[in-house]
Amino acid sequence: MTPEGKTITERTGDLIIEESFLEVRAKLLEVAATLDRIDRASNETQLSESANEQRALLQQAIEIVRSSSSERATELQHLFSREYKSDWRQTFGL
Repeated sequence: MTPEGKTITERTGDLIIEESFLEVRAKLLEVAATLDRIDRASNETQLSESANEQRALLQQAIEIVRSSSSERATELQHLFSREYKSDWRQTFGL
């Protein structure tokens, strides 16, 4: 239940934006600033292979966020998830 007495399913788009805008804006600014720092630093020295792969994942994530899909959160989760391996317990020493 929201402070206005609405259930989560009754929340309007306007209300969601009103509640989330500043927080989301701050996160987007953080992402942009991080990418700027990466770009400036990689002008000096080349990114390692693993850093390059992670940078590419960030670019893919941005494309997912920019899409009009109604499953963006799910798509991002899959993008950043490891592939399932049945021996994961041994891999992580559990």
